[in-house]
Amino acid sequence: MSLMAPGAAEIEALALAAAERLPPPFREHLAHVVLHVADFPDEGVMEEMGLESPFELLGLYQGHPVGSPGEFATGRMPPTIFLYRRPLLDAWAEGEDSLEALVTHVLVHEVGHHFGLSDADMEAIEASVQQP
Repeated sequence: MSLMAPGAAEIEALALAAAERLPPPFREHLAHVVLHVADFPDEGVMEEMGLESPFELLGLYQGHPVGSPGEFATGRMPPTIFLYRRPLLDAWAEGEDSLEALVTHVLVHEVGHHFGLSDADMEAIEASVQQP
């Protein structure tokens, strides 16, 4: 049994496993989305979002939603889903859900932004991909 907190590689593995459980149309589009695990959001993100603490944000989608103008514009950075390890670990330690369930929740939420989905749509997708 490891006494070390899960690292970026473990968080990424949980997210990739959750992505594999998404419905096929989402998996296909995610082939073009970069997944990046960082300890915290950077200062630019914190400022842009008006965050007082880096622990306020568990994940972030940056890029154009599917079907929006500029989705395939050249010279742009690829769409990216950021997962923030330290805030995720804090939320996991304070909550009742497994780390896998929490990472899945955040990933589905960020994928939902990529597709421009409603909260209800995201909840339905999350319910379909959670492990029993």
